[in-house]
Amino acid sequence: MSFMPPVTEQRFVLEHVAGISQLAQSDRFADASGDMVDAILEGAAQLAAGEWAPLNRLGDTEGATLTDNGVIMPDGYVEAYRAYVEGGWGTIAAPAEFGGQGMPFSMAVAIMESLGAANMAFALCPILSVGSIESLTHHGSEELQAAYLPKLSTGEWTGTMNLTEPQAGSDVGALKTKAEPAEDGSWRIKGQKIYITFGEHDLAGNIVHLVLARTPGAPEGTKGISLFLVPRYRLDENGEPGEENDVRCVSLEHKLGINASPTCVMSYGDNDDCHGWLIGPENGGMRAMFTMMNNARLNVGLQGVQIGERATQQAVAFARERVQSARAGGNSREPVAIIEHPDVRRMLLRMKAATMAVRALVYYAAGQVDAATLGDEEAKARSEVLTPLAKAYGTDIGCEVASLGVQVHGGMGFVEETGAAQHYRDARIAPIYEGTNGIQAADLVGRKLRLAGGEAMASLLADIANGAEAEPALAGLAGDCEAVANWLSSGDASVDDQLAASYPFLTMLSVATCGWLMARQLRVARAQLDTGEGDSEFLKMKIAAARFYLDQMVPEARGLKAAATAKADILYSIADETFAA
Repeated sequence: MSFMPPVTEQRFVLEHVAGISQLAQSDRFADASGDMVDAILEGAAQLAAGEWAPLNRLGDTEGATLTDNGVIMPDGYVEAYRAYVEGGWGTIAAPAEFGGQGMPFSMAVAIMESLGAANMAFALCPILSVGSIESLTHHGSEELQAAYLPKLSTGEWTGTMNLTEPQAGSDVGALKTKAEPAEDGSWRIKGQKIYITFGEHDLAGNIVHLVLARTPGAPEGTKGISLFLVPRYRLDENGEPGEENDVRCVSLEHKLGINASPTCVMSYGDNDDCHGWLIGPENGGMRAMFTMMNNARLNVGLQGVQIGERATQQAVAFARERVQSARAGGNSREPVAIIEHPDVRRMLLRMKAATMAVRALVYYAAGQVDAATLGDEEAKARSEVLTPLAKAYGTDIGCEVASLGVQVHGGMGFVEETGAAQHYRDARIAPIYEGTNGIQAADLVGRKLRLAGGEAMASLLADIANGAEAEPALAGLAGDCEAVANWLSSGDASVDDQLAASYPFLTMLSVATCGWLMARQLRVARAQLDTGEGDSEFLKMKIAAARFYLDQMVPEARGLKAAATAKADILYSIADETFAA
């Protein structure tokens, strides 16, 4: 089936959830006028539908390949990436002083949604580059910024994040990669990293690796980690890629999905000639890397939106074409398209509602990031609270919607040729990388619950409650979230209790936040429909999806209160070996 990004929906959410018009009133984002936003969304949609989406299936079946000449992408990918670079799509939110357009991050999020829905695996390449730009902008020296940011901003060069090692996954502090100072002011890097997304490929002229490593005498754990810029090719006197830098991909992982994204095992310094340059202060690597990861976590939450949108469009198209059985209770015994059957309609509406809800959540978080860059401290705190929600709940919904998409297709959903199974396989990585969703939940109760003395959480809950006056289920869920938050903060809950409760609490709070944002959109959509403003069919869909979310999905989340207030005792009531009984 053909794919087209939901430009009308994106524009609606940018305006009424992310607050793009308010952002455009600032000098910094003055270029984000209504006409410019429309042009950008339309242009990105054309690139996504015309050049990226047709490669999605080929990327899944053929995948990236490791050859004697390095990692080679499937046919068409180099040309499609060149179109991305030449169109300036990577420059949208990049700093203006380094060749970027300096537009709001929320605009970049909308573009990345279109590209990722067209081809989720392919879009991981620019996502990692965006994170590299963010880290260098905040922590890199002037020399490193001048040398690398202009080409990273355009996408001519791409970036990676190198944290994980075989013995150091979620426990980053256990990493062993070493960095030794050299006489020329650089450092010699030696070690191996795994799960490096787009660690090697043939799309760009250089690859800029951001690598965590330990310097001599560094403290144990995360306090002794530094961050280094390690290019695939060292730069010559003209600032162009020159000599190879003793960096190589030694293997590619064979994965469940995202096969067009080369997941590399990278080796640094096999010949003791891998040059790296320090980003930020020595032993300050985690701070610099988290700048990159927080950005990446919102973009991974966005992947739930991407796969949800793609799976939903495909399921709707299939359900409108697939004819099976007469509609029970109907006047005719003639077979009808399966979209006429109540349970199929339920699944489709759930897919629509859930995808719209997490789109609102991620776009809202992005809008708060933008407001924070304008000096709004409350928005900064709000964005920090929202990040684990967007990453975890967004990706959980992506998996749920992709699964429903398979179900709508029936037996053909389990057959690879329809592509529904690919969405399901691709979606499953998103709850795992950039900090597992369990880690996001632990961050929520361990850090964000107490942020600004608890005021950041209290402010969000108050806003949800104030916006729920006409929605009794949402008001009830907001009250439940407040009760759980109070219990988790009371001192009556042990650390084990807090962590055992963290995931159900994260889901409750995410649904409440999404419900609040859906209620806001419902009011706007109803008003526009009444006055004849906008696309009436879109507005009717928005109203139905919002009502479904508020009436059916919000009440479901209230059932999680029991798990979110349960003590952890039951989890430790049996010995480790008993789990194997």
